[in-house]
Amino acid sequence: MNSELLNNRLLALYFFPFILGTLTTLSFNPYNIIILNFIIFPLFFYLIFHVNKKSKSVYRKKPYKKNLFILGLSFGFGFYLSGTSWIVNSLTFDENFKIFIPFALILIPLFLSLFMGFTILLVGPYVKLTLPSLIIFSASLGFSDYLRSIIFTGFPWNLWAYSTTWFNEILQILNQIGLYSYNLIVITFFTLPLIIIFRISLISKILCLTLPILIILSLYIYGNYEINKNQKFLSEINKKIYVKVISPNFELKYGLTEKEIEKRLKNLIRYSDPSENQETLFVWPEGVFSGYSYNEILIFKDLISKNFSNNHKIIFGSNVLDSATGNYYNSMLIVNNDMEIIQRYNKRKLVPFGEFLPFEKLLDYIGFKKITEGHGSYLRGIEDKNLLFGKLNILPLICYEVIFSDLVQKSDVDTNLVVNISEDGWFGDSIGPDQHFVKSIFRAVENGTFLIRSTNKGVSAIIDNKGNIIKQLNRNEAGNIELEVPLIKSNKIKNDLIFFTLLITYLLIFFVNMKKYVKK
Repeated sequence: MNSELLNNRLLALYFFPFILGTLTTLSFNPYNIIILNFIIFPLFFYLIFHVNKKSKSVYRKKPYKKNLFILGLSFGFGFYLSGTSWIVNSLTFDENFKIFIPFALILIPLFLSLFMGFTILLVGPYVKLTLPSLIIFSASLGFSDYLRSIIFTGFPWNLWAYSTTWFNEILQILNQIGLYSYNLIVITFFTLPLIIIFRISLISKILCLTLPILIILSLYIYGNYEINKNQKFLSEINKKIYVKVISPNFELKYGLTEKEIEKRLKNLIRYSDPSENQETLFVWPEGVFSGYSYNEILIFKDLISKNFSNNHKIIFGSNVLDSATGNYYNSMLIVNNDMEIIQRYNKRKLVPFGEFLPFEKLLDYIGFKKITEGHGSYLRGIEDKNLLFGKLNILPLICYEVIFSDLVQKSDVDTNLVVNISEDGWFGDSIGPDQHFVKSIFRAVENGTFLIRSTNKGVSAIIDNKGNIIKQLNRNEAGNIELEVPLIKSNKIKNDLIFFTLLITYLLIFFVNMKKYVKK
């Protein structure tokens, strides 16, 4: 970067980091231009170094640490503005919410940017052109992503690891070390090209650049071996279930009439195309009976019983009334052909403002409501409960629960299938549904089981235990996909300990070198 331009405080603290943050979105699905991160991370690091140095001279009229916070905030704002702007599309379905679009477009990214702002505020004073500095920088970003994933219900969207979704061989290490460890390593690799300008020997530079290439090559060989070995493993599995995944491509509408709901149900039956004697698990998306609860759709039970047999089970999403409170759960149900509930799961990770109102009493008093139909917030499920029946032990994930790695970690050790149902119509033609889908690939690899995903207006897919997409229906495509799915017991490892061990290792490397580092 031109030094004269960087000496301009407005450019260095606001414009350049914002542009860098914005461009990172191109490294994620559906663009997958991952090479950008090998340029953006070194430039971001160098900006921090430059501002850290110039804050005591060129920028001396402004508080030193404030500059670092603004720099981090600007980068974060660009990253989240470009990466999560699809969220505001959900405000377009109700006229009462459209007035809030400008506020949501700014305030959501601004709030998330605080994680980056405070991270750079804390680590910025230690950033110099040295290897220990690169280590502490990577560790701080990795830990910041971890905190973002758990604080205030968590929002682990677009961790840097997700920019590597296309590289399935490398992803196989996820099952061993976990998402956050992998994310930390990815951040480190993205930043490593910066060592070209470090004041270290040429041999040291070559070694530092060669080592990650060797690691990536080793991971590729390991992943390729695991994927090839898995083909033989799958051919020997006898425990299977025939699954049909339905994607109806319904328009997202409020206030559907009874006739419209009946029409939807008839379309679902047509897409399901049930064969009476074929034992089948049908998976329908979340939200197909928009605004109608389970009890309300029971009036159509005869339509189900006439078209489905005793050999059939159906999974779908529906609101379920809690008689004790008069409020509803957002639930995943397994029903038989008489519409009797066999198993039920209540969603645990509710979407703020979409499914519940933070500070509900206050916001409800001034007239706010959640974005989805109905005035009151959904009740939060409290059990880490799998759906069990017959030979199935299903980890249920409703909508954006699929982005939470910890739900996989906490699930039943005997889980042999993951089912994710979603309504992606909320996000229109934005990048949201594509980015939502790729999280499913990570959950399948982490759990080591097949993952079934049924969405409306999103990507529906059958993903194997190694993250390979076996079959899929693209966005806005109606129909079904089917497969005799092997039931594989999960081989997940509880690996948060691995992440913290790696994080502590990074910190030790930094502190061991700190004396020499401070002198430079």
